[in-house]
Amino acid sequence: MRTLFIVLLSIFAIMETFSQNETTDRQPVAAGKFYPADKETLTNDLSQYFESCKKSPGNWDVRAIISPHAGYVFSGKIAAAAYSAISRNSVFKNIFIIGSSHIMSFDGASVYNTGDFITPMGKIGVNREIANKLIRENKVFKFPTTAHLQEHSIEVQLPFIQYYFKDKPLIVPIIIGTNSENTVKKIAEALRPWFTSENLFIISSDFSHYPPYKDAIETDKLTALSIASGNPQTFLNTLKKNSEKQIPGLVTSMCGWTSGLTLLYLIEGNNQLEIKLIDYCNSGDSPYGGKDEVVGYNAIAMIGKKQKAENDHKAANEFTFTDEEKNQLFEIAKNSIRSMLYDNKKIGINEKTIPANLKKPLGAFVTLKINGVLRGCIGRFISSDPLYDVVSVSAVSSAFEDPRFSPLTKEEFKKTNIEITVLGPLKKINNISEIVLGKHGIYIKKDFRSGTMLPQVAIENGWTVEQFLGYTSRDKAGLGWDGWKDAEIFIYEGVVLEDNKK
Repeated sequence: MRTLFIVLLSIFAIMETFSQNETTDRQPVAAGKFYPADKETLTNDLSQYFESCKKSPGNWDVRAIISPHAGYVFSGKIAAAAYSAISRNSVFKNIFIIGSSHIMSFDGASVYNTGDFITPMGKIGVNREIANKLIRENKVFKFPTTAHLQEHSIEVQLPFIQYYFKDKPLIVPIIIGTNSENTVKKIAEALRPWFTSENLFIISSDFSHYPPYKDAIETDKLTALSIASGNPQTFLNTLKKNSEKQIPGLVTSMCGWTSGLTLLYLIEGNNQLEIKLIDYCNSGDSPYGGKDEVVGYNAIAMIGKKQKAENDHKAANEFTFTDEEKNQLFEIAKNSIRSMLYDNKKIGINEKTIPANLKKPLGAFVTLKINGVLRGCIGRFISSDPLYDVVSVSAVSSAFEDPRFSPLTKEEFKKTNIEITVLGPLKKINNISEIVLGKHGIYIKKDFRSGTMLPQVAIENGWTVEQFLGYTSRDKAGLGWDGWKDAEIFIYEGVVLEDNKK
């Protein structure tokens, strides 16, 4: 008997191990309850919601939205308004969908990593690589995927994504099971590396639950405005004040408040984002709902500020060079190296032949490569000297003064390709979400140590923002992989000019 018991235990252990490793798609549980289970009916309903919803300008740089997760007959038009703030042609690497559990509580978050999600409109893929990384590296994400099985807050967002976006990115579905503000802050910190323009964040939440119609309108307005402040503490204070009013029937001001708080922690201190209140209604506005006990719904978007876009446009114009100007810069760089290599003297430049655009006081780096391999790279971030002079001096320094290489030889010079990166001013940042890969170079400084990598390096190596920071911190500033976390971080923009003639 004892032997049989041991054998049975072994079999159960093997079965449990197998079940943890097998792929299990998450099946729909809200279909037929919160939205139609029939694909054709569902598609028609979604079409009507998007046709009738409130439209945003269409040119917003949307980073996140807050969308309701109630039955579509009550909140579908508001959800469509939230999604309509995003261009249908937007291309995201991933969509992070965050909801707060209605089913169970646990001290952290659960990210689904065992399969994809199924809806009547088909399968939507889960980025299991990111999901596994979150679980592997963060204690707050080490909670079972069973939290997703009966939870509707993620599922009801999926048909909107499947219907609306032309490009279907992978999703990262996250359920928060805690009410601890400190734990929510840890969840936000774990997600921060992915809070970039490459990814979209969707916060799935309704607002007030079960107050009378007029009280809901007032309460939901106050809650939405506290979110629009971008300040987590203002939001928490508003929730507390709403509760203290003892409004009849009010159970919560926002059922997914921990998900909303996660987003506010992510954007805290980022002055390049603004929050737009798009549209509102409550269940009392639906022919299917009464007005005695209602649920509120807000459509909210987090977008890049217009001023930032204007500045980007202005900066882009400042970094535009004609073919003639580019050729002149490369000739200056080549001739500066040639003069030092063959005549051991600095080149003479006739300033009268230099166009005004090349006389601007801009920083620049000159990179030398032989057969695609780095051979030297030196420059200046900022300069009071004209650009053409910075290029001349940096070219000579890259060829003969880069401490990583021996001085360039005449034979090497014949095979050398030159790349010039013209830089804008340094800007100190407090939130790494401001870093745009391929657009920004980074400069990390702590005490007497510092280092930089140019904008193109991250793209050339396929790095994430966190890897870009890690490699710069470790390999350039000598601060270790995580040294950037307590160092000063600066970003700068640049335009890369390549000489294909040599």
